[in-house]
Amino acid sequence: MSQKEIRLRIAPSPTGSLHLGTVRTAFYNYLFVKKNKGKFILRIEDTDQQRNKDEYTKEILEGFKWLKISFDEGPYFQSERFDLYKKFTNKLLSEGKAYHCFCTQEELDELRKIQRAAKVPEKYDNRHRNLTEEQKKSFIEQGRKSVIRFKLPDNVDIKWNDEIRGSVCVNTNDLGGDPVIMRADSVPLYNFAVVVDDGDMRISHVIRGDDHLHNTAKQIPLFEALGFSVPIFGHVPLIFTHDREKLSKRKHGDIANIDKYQREGFLPDALANYLVHMSWTRPDKPEAEIFKLDEIIDLFELGRISKSSAVYDLPKLYWFDNHYIKELSVEETYNLSKHFLEKDLNLSLYSKEQLFQMIGAIQSGLNKLDEISGLIKFFFDDKFDLNTGENKNTLSTENARRILEKILSSLEIINFSDPHDCKKTIDNIGKELGLKGKDLYWPIRVALSGSNKGPDLGLIISLLGKEKVKSRIEKAIAVLV
Repeated sequence: MSQKEIRLRIAPSPTGSLHLGTVRTAFYNYLFVKKNKGKFILRIEDTDQQRNKDEYTKEILEGFKWLKISFDEGPYFQSERFDLYKKFTNKLLSEGKAYHCFCTQEELDELRKIQRAAKVPEKYDNRHRNLTEEQKKSFIEQGRKSVIRFKLPDNVDIKWNDEIRGSVCVNTNDLGGDPVIMRADSVPLYNFAVVVDDGDMRISHVIRGDDHLHNTAKQIPLFEALGFSVPIFGHVPLIFTHDREKLSKRKHGDIANIDKYQREGFLPDALANYLVHMSWTRPDKPEAEIFKLDEIIDLFELGRISKSSAVYDLPKLYWFDNHYIKELSVEETYNLSKHFLEKDLNLSLYSKEQLFQMIGAIQSGLNKLDEISGLIKFFFDDKFDLNTGENKNTLSTENARRILEKILSSLEIINFSDPHDCKKTIDNIGKELGLKGKDLYWPIRVALSGSNKGPDLGLIISLLGKEKVKSRIEKAIAVLV
């Protein structure tokens, strides 16, 4: 394999649902790989046996598939690579680049307490870096367990030219002391396992969130100590809320998780557009916001990713999703939303053609597909409240009574098979009563659907049919008594 081959990876952990930020970073990796005709690798970082769950692994794999992000290799699982981590740990130990540390948790806690009191940065003071064989033997005889730490160079500036952030420099004295690379139970820690995997898989570029900047400074010396080529790094800005908080599963719940958007009927192309646009604009048409991923591969450049934090903006996501929903045929919308409809409604009450009419009437206003059931539910039952709020106000006028009683007496002349004719009959009733606009339509809408908004009134009357219109009008008149 050529050292010049472009190889990138995305490496989520199955300790929670697939994160929105991880997916956005995956899109940037994907676009860069495709533009450079490289290889994209999926790695599952599942060394945390206490928090890993198979359901999260499944969610991650299904989430990427749903978003049409494909991989050339993987998934590789870190839990299957422990022998490799042990091999490279022994290499560092044998070369004097790592050492056993026998510090107890109590000793480390006391060290941090002293540092806090002195108002100096908390860090491991490397006290076991140069233990004698006699000291090691004594600790072992005391029953102490040891972790393995990597010897960071002292007071050295770690520098790299970041593909997104430009020139970056971090001094090793600001990295918290020699990092643990292997726990006492032989489980590797993140910074070590990542370096071994990236080196072994010949990763050429690492594009990830900018919360990893200090990890990168720790990892570059590890790459060099293990004899691996150091990848080219690019650090993507994180996603924040409007309150300037980092978007997290713990603080912000499922809005941070991709499965929420799958469950609620967002379209994957809309989510892709939204996430890519968070921090990147196309160079040829900065104002053009709608695209398919394949259309922008040749235009994509890491250098055009903003250094500023991205902001989670749900109305903007709705805007993208509404655009893509409007581009669907009614049949496509029906098929994509059928599981929502079947869960909430008895679809057997209407023909497929009638269901298509309902969906077509409300499709242009949808933000997401799971809204459909709520918007057409009134066609299936009349369990809506007419006696409170705006509905009560709409029906509490003398004109409302006149209109509803007139419709009730005119049912025989309404052609229920023709929505246009139904609407025409209502307009003629309005002329007869001297009413129009909301004074005419709102009482009828409220009586038939429980809302003064919604699909075309003629369509509502036509689809409900004579018997349902009659019973709902009678129910509304009863409310007026």
